[in-house]
Amino acid sequence: MKSRRHLIIYNPTAGKGSAAERQPEAEALLKAKGIDYDLRLTQGVWHAAELARDAGKAGYDIAVAVGGDGTVNEVVNGLMLASERGEDIPMLGVLSMGRGNDFSYGADVPGELRACVDILAAGKSRPMDVGRVSGGDYPNGRYFANGIGVGFDTIVGLEAAKLQHVHGFMAYVIGALRTFVIYPNAPLVRVEHDDGAIEKDSHQISLMNGKRMGGTFFMAPKSMNYDGLFDMCMAGRLSRREMMGLILRYTKGTQEGHPKIETLRSSRYAITAPNGGLVVHADGETICIDGKSVLVECLAARVRIVCDAENPRT
Repeated sequence: MKSRRHLIIYNPTAGKGSAAERQPEAEALLKAKGIDYDLRLTQGVWHAAELARDAGKAGYDIAVAVGGDGTVNEVVNGLMLASERGEDIPMLGVLSMGRGNDFSYGADVPGELRACVDILAAGKSRPMDVGRVSGGDYPNGRYFANGIGVGFDTIVGLEAAKLQHVHGFMAYVIGALRTFVIYPNAPLVRVEHDDGAIEKDSHQISLMNGKRMGGTFFMAPKSMNYDGLFDMCMAGRLSRREMMGLILRYTKGTQEGHPKIETLRSSRYAITAPNGGLVVHADGETICIDGKSVLVECLAARVRIVCDAENPRT
């Protein structure tokens, strides 16, 4: 069988710079497994997307995102941009090098580098759904791989990003504490989905292709990124105390059944806030900070991902 060509799209700033230090280790593992590859270091924002967009034309069979969720997001965007041009696109591979690696967790990709290389060498794959969000700063749409956050968790992420010397889970904790201090009002939100609509004041909505956000929070523990549907977790208006209780539930994935939580699955969500107030991210990328509407669509089986397809996480 012809050896597959891999384009290794390596983000040296991933993991707050730890990926750069691990490049020799990563290359040694790839060579030990006999993987045919070329490596390109990303030079800045969107470079990974540009490399992935042209990978198929250059003859690569697999475009490998080396980094965290942001790197995967860019590579997926690049692959989808090539698909828009009518081109055959490479499969997606991932070497987990980020701080949270939420996408990897939901996509049955290991969180440890050596195990990721083993999976890449085995070459097993399956179809994967891709999300598209339109609105806010992206009226023409942007693709995503793991999930959409609306409201509280997006604000927490924005607050965490302001921290200069605290990273990872602790940054999220401090961001959450800051968000509890300002605690914005819950906007009136209407969510249209495949089977109807929900309209109420809402502090937080997650639309998930994967299972987890923030490295710890299982917003959709039953989600599968190959079923053509996104899992929604929607909270109503919450007091600070209720929000704290739900955050604890999110860490265990036990929020379903809570009286202020609604869950469902749909291939499409149209979210509107007539008075504004939508704060939205996609895979950590800010979509809007005071929006009135976004459209989220699940594009079924748009890419193939190299993963541990025979042992899915449940």
